[in-house]
Amino acid sequence: MSEPASISQGIAARYATAVFEIAKESNDVSALETGIDDLSTALEESADLRGLINSPVVSREEQGTAIAAISKKMGLPDVLKNTLALMAENRRLFVLPQLVAGLRALIAEDKGEVTAEVTSAKALTKTQSEKLAKTLKERVGKDVKIKATVDQSLVGGLVVKVGSKMIDTSIRSKLSTLQNAMKEVG
Repeated sequence: MSEPASISQGIAARYATAVFEIAKESNDVSALETGIDDLSTALEESADLRGLINSPVVSREEQGTAIAAISKKMGLPDVLKNTLALMAENRRLFVLPQLVAGLRALIAEDKGEVTAEVTSAKALTKTQSEKLAKTLKERVGKDVKIKATVDQSLVGGLVVKVGSKMIDTSIRSKLSTLQNAMKEVG
């Protein structure tokens, strides 16, 4: 990891820990989770929001005013509103994506969940997703939340990442292995 990335990760981790602890003390973790989901969706869908948090030419005051208006309109929990205001004041909004990821990880850990990143050649049906979650729960020993993405270049099969473990049953991977084996022979 590069030095600026590790610095950003450290900043985000401190904010995430503080926000999570405050939400836990006030028994407001579910509201925090909803707010984080809404904020994450806004970050994914709005290029303007991403520009606002990353632009060095936007002043502290402008960032603070804009993020306060966004927080109010989204109906974010007070702990999140106050944290975003503090981050704007300290010119730290650029770590917002890492903050969201850190809070999600803390909330999942508190609930005894792990997230499995599943990439498939075509979208999984609800039944397939539930069956996969059940199978992974038996192997991991925790509730598994599926984060599914589609990559048609896999041709078929799945690539599943849970923590540091990865299971690749994709046809693309099998074809690559076969191709390498054929190169070694000839």
